[in-house]
Amino acid sequence: MEHTSRALVLVVVLCLAVLITQGAAHDQPPRSESPPSYPIDLEKCWSSLFNVHGCVLELFQSVFSGKFGHVGTACCKAFSTIDANCWPHMFPLNPFFPPLLKDNCANLVPNLP
Repeated sequence: MEHTSRALVLVVVLCLAVLITQGAAHDQPPRSESPPSYPIDLEKCWSSLFNVHGCVLELFQSVFSGKFGHVGTACCKAFSTIDANCWPHMFPLNPFFPPLLKDNCANLVPNLP
């Protein structure tokens, strides 16, 4: 009987140790190897495009069709003002779209930044 109670106590202590260790692991934030990047303000990223009437629609038509003929001069000018750090957050499903649009806009509107 004494041997059974010691085994039971040992099992309970091991279970508690596992549960406490798992709980403590969840409380700690994950460690990152890279330095933290500054947060991207998506509202600020999109604001210049929303200020040009129809620009967002032109961009979405281009994204889904793969054709850049829908993007006008005013939209290209607005797009050229967007910080390049915004692009991966604005178009996460199509990372090739911003550079392609930038090249197309450079042909449409010379001397864009």
